[in-house]
Amino acid sequence: MGMEEKIKKELNQLNTEKTEEILESFTNFKQYLAEKVSKGESLGLSDEQLAKTTEIAANYLAKHEEPRNREEKVLKELWKAGSKEEQHTLAHMLLKMVREA
Repeated sequence: MGMEEKIKKELNQLNTEKTEEILESFTNFKQYLAEKVSKGESLGLSDEQLAKTTEIAANYLAKHEEPRNREEKVLKELWKAGSKEEQHTLAHMLLKMVREA
């Protein structure tokens, strides 16, 4: 099973309650992403691999979840408006944001 399939499987396994908790506030979303980035780093994933993982998660969220707050709405709009290259850059920016938080 490839990385993309593993990520999609994990996202699909989140129950509604957990998803609501994560997306309830932008702070919760950043904390969840920071935890996943930390886990990826402990597994030895490179920045590029982490960015790819972030892209997969962002694509999933953009397709399957409605934003719960203004920040998530802006992120979704930026994601939808961006080219693949711009989405990749945004994924790197998200990684940087959660590392600095």
